[in-house]
Amino acid sequence: MGVTYDGATVAVVVPAYNESGLVGGVIETVPDYVDRVYVVEDGSTDDTWAEIRTTAKRINAESPSGGEFDRRVVPIRHEENRGVGGAIKTGYLAARDDRIDVTAVMGGDAQMRPELLAGVIDPIVADEADYVKGNRLLNADHREGMPRFRYVGNRILTWLTRIASGYWTIGDPQNGYTAISLHALETAGIEEMYEYYGYCNDLLVRCNVAGLRVMDVPRPANYGEEESHIDYRSYVPKVSVMLFRGFLRRLWRKHVRADPHPMVGLYGASAAGALYAAHRAVRSEGTSGLGRAAVVLLTAGLCLVAALTLDRNHDAALGRRRETLQRPEPTESASTPATPVEQD
Repeated sequence: MGVTYDGATVAVVVPAYNESGLVGGVIETVPDYVDRVYVVEDGSTDDTWAEIRTTAKRINAESPSGGEFDRRVVPIRHEENRGVGGAIKTGYLAARDDRIDVTAVMGGDAQMRPELLAGVIDPIVADEADYVKGNRLLNADHREGMPRFRYVGNRILTWLTRIASGYWTIGDPQNGYTAISLHALETAGIEEMYEYYGYCNDLLVRCNVAGLRVMDVPRPANYGEEESHIDYRSYVPKVSVMLFRGFLRRLWRKHVRADPHPMVGLYGASAAGALYAAHRAVRSEGTSGLGRAAVVLLTAGLCLVAALTLDRNHDAALGRRRETLQRPEPTESASTPATPVEQD
């Protein structure tokens, strides 16, 4: 590979489950400046694995030999389905082992436009962020391709994820077009990452606990021939529980054990007050009891507002947005890809 991306090594993880007819095209359209492509077949029941192997064999045969990596496309197979998060985790760990500077994700369903990849990895290469994700809600024009039911659900999950993760500027948390730095892969606890469709929400919580910088960049919605594998009957309850656990984990690890903060007491007071008010309202037989319950509930609400305000201000510097995609041109290299930068 004779091209590097501004001196940084770049990898792409392609998770694929029953994507026969699509995944080969995704692999072929990965930009030339990408040094390594980890294609993770996640226990498919169709011809996805055969298509991956055939495409990888052809591309690796055409790629120039030498350099830091012996193969450009690395097929990886899960014997059993582990979920999209599990497939991405496998790719992340492989990239970390190979000391890749920046690792992006492109789904095997061909939703993600390869020409936008540079704008996703650019903030990490420029050391402006540790984790970058696409956001289809930043631009009104980009939202036009999103079905209404997805838009409403996306808005709800955005607010739930903001509260759970502590990143109050992020949006479209389910967006899978992401890039992550080597430093983040080493510090965010990737081995414990949630393995199903809520993985992206869980990863944001882990990034916040590690004090990592997260940036949103615009990305248009693109729905083509892909078939969604999400079962919303199980998805919504699972993600809701996962977000609540992530919220508690973040408070405990970051604001109790590491650096105690009064917001935790306010969150606790609001929860206790709400429970007490509900108990009094149910058991009360007169207006005086209901009045006391209302006062307690109002106090709990004020505590919650104060806690959310402190929480939002505490990590305000960790979350950023970029309104436009900026793509620097890759630089030609006469020999091998750039040496990975050492992380502190």
